[in-house]
Amino acid sequence: MTGLLHQIDSPADLRRLPRTDLPALAKELREFVLQTVSQTGGHLGSNLGTVELTIALHYVFETPHDRIVWDVGHQTYPHKVLTGRRDRMHTLRQLGGIGGFPRRDESEYDTFGTAHSSTSISAALGMAMAAQLKGEARKAVAVIGDGAMSAGMAFEAMNNAGVPHEGQVPDLLVVLNDNDMSISPPVGALNKYLARLMSGNFYGAAREGAKAVLKNAPPLFELARRFEEHAKGMVVPGTIFEEFGFNYVGPIDGHDLDALIPTLENLRGKRGAQFLHVVTKKGYGYKLAEADPVKYHAASVKFNPSEGFPPSKPSKPSFMHVFGQWLCDMAEVDEKLVAITPAMREGSGMVEFHKRFPKRYHDVGIAEQHAVTFAAGLACEGLKPVVAIYSTFLQRGYDQLIHDVALQNLPVVFALDRAGLVGADGPTHAGAYDIAYVRCIPNCSMLTPSDENECRMALTTAFRADHAVAVRYPRGTGTGVVIEKELVAWPWGKGVVRRQGSRIAILAFGTLLQPALAAAEKLGATVADMRFVKPLDEELVLQLARSHEAIVTVEEGSLMGGAGSAVLECLAAHGVATPVLTLGLPDRFVEHGDPAKLLALCGLDAAGIEASILQRFRDASGGRPSLAAVNA
Repeated sequence: MTGLLHQIDSPADLRRLPRTDLPALAKELREFVLQTVSQTGGHLGSNLGTVELTIALHYVFETPHDRIVWDVGHQTYPHKVLTGRRDRMHTLRQLGGIGGFPRRDESEYDTFGTAHSSTSISAALGMAMAAQLKGEARKAVAVIGDGAMSAGMAFEAMNNAGVPHEGQVPDLLVVLNDNDMSISPPVGALNKYLARLMSGNFYGAAREGAKAVLKNAPPLFELARRFEEHAKGMVVPGTIFEEFGFNYVGPIDGHDLDALIPTLENLRGKRGAQFLHVVTKKGYGYKLAEADPVKYHAASVKFNPSEGFPPSKPSKPSFMHVFGQWLCDMAEVDEKLVAITPAMREGSGMVEFHKRFPKRYHDVGIAEQHAVTFAAGLACEGLKPVVAIYSTFLQRGYDQLIHDVALQNLPVVFALDRAGLVGADGPTHAGAYDIAYVRCIPNCSMLTPSDENECRMALTTAFRADHAVAVRYPRGTGTGVVIEKELVAWPWGKGVVRRQGSRIAILAFGTLLQPALAAAEKLGATVADMRFVKPLDEELVLQLARSHEAIVTVEEGSLMGGAGSAVLECLAAHGVATPVLTLGLPDRFVEHGDPAKLLALCGLDAAGIEASILQRFRDASGGRPSLAAVNA
């Protein structure tokens, strides 16, 4: 590596550069990020869009003494490069490598772990308040995208931030990274001037001085306040933020370092709640990503930057596409179906549904709580809502699931994508807890299809139920089974035996059925595809427990409170003492990495399942599984 970037091992090195060198550094940094992601995969467009903003923040603020919190964190690759991790970027999102999101255990510059949306302002406010309480002179900055601003949590934090505590508003800067609008050159030039003016000392002094004088004449003070708001409102969309108690500045061009740095320097010296609105472009500097920011949001395969993403090869349909096709097919036969997504149209496979049924499609933005209660309201009026939501994101609407849906026994279908481990995105996105947190709620059922066709059947089964039902399915593709066109439902609450064996019965919940079958072939075991966690097929569980020497449960979910726990509870309730081995995700957060490797490390591949069974149920001669050494 040549040039400026190789000189930067920390933000302190960055701050030693003359400002005139920063545009050249930005060009190098953008190219480095592009080359890195082309080899490792990961988020692309959002990172290319924040290069100048990242440089400006670390150049102006004394990081890590000053705190920067990146909302979501999928735009922090430039931040990682500038904070001492350049030489490890080739390990990005790989097992044992650096994460794709900020992590406190990875760097002191990652002041707050993020990956879910809209948490930054709350966290940065907490840090600002802590500095105030401890008497420390430090700044706290929250960098949040325009999409994340649609979530209620962001506004809850702003509502709190502008209120004085013991007579003082904490020193907090919120930077809105708006990448969904563009600025024409004349407007951009005007906004640059206005931003410098409104963030500078002259404007602030004049504003505060006028306040002091006019407060003695309340009518004139109110008139001046309204005039200022309306004057700013004519040229900037900042009135709403001013109402929260923030001093609004912007919008300014987020790729113009000559605008960013002076404005940030002015705001760094101000007390209280400040709000800077910057406008950036996703994929900036890479023409292919600028032209198609949705496609180039993230790279899932290696690619040549000069050629762009390779054409997708026909392959087995993913579970996401199975859901999308089922949604369209069911909507054709039932006009009451309404589909809801919290800003994950592409990720949930709903593009085709949106095109074909626009009146029945609702993207509510990054607002999971609202999505669940909105669905409840639709259900109250006799419609049949289907909420397409990642497993990890339904966690954010848990109170609404209990209070607004289950308590009122409303028929809402929750299509839980990304159930289980998700690979490179890591523990923040893993759907490890849905079985445990859904099955404990009255009036809620949990279905675990084992392949693509079973997923289609499970969704049909859920849709025809008269209460809330969650259907969990993993990221990626399944086994490539033939998918039936008919909308066929399962017999309610019934599992099926997929392999008849003896001595050991393996109860598989979900897509781990395939490794369970492979292990059973070597062990001569029975395998049941349980299909339902709740209601559990207790008749099948008891039958297998009484006809076999031991039971093994297998699930790609949290062991604590999961499907294995449900089986144990069933056997205990009926006084059946058959030994049970439960296999699932351990009581720890599983790191990012290749999904197959992660499953193997958790003992949930075929070899791991076989080894666990043999270890628990091996007889003294080292032969077939036996109860002889169950308690050894």
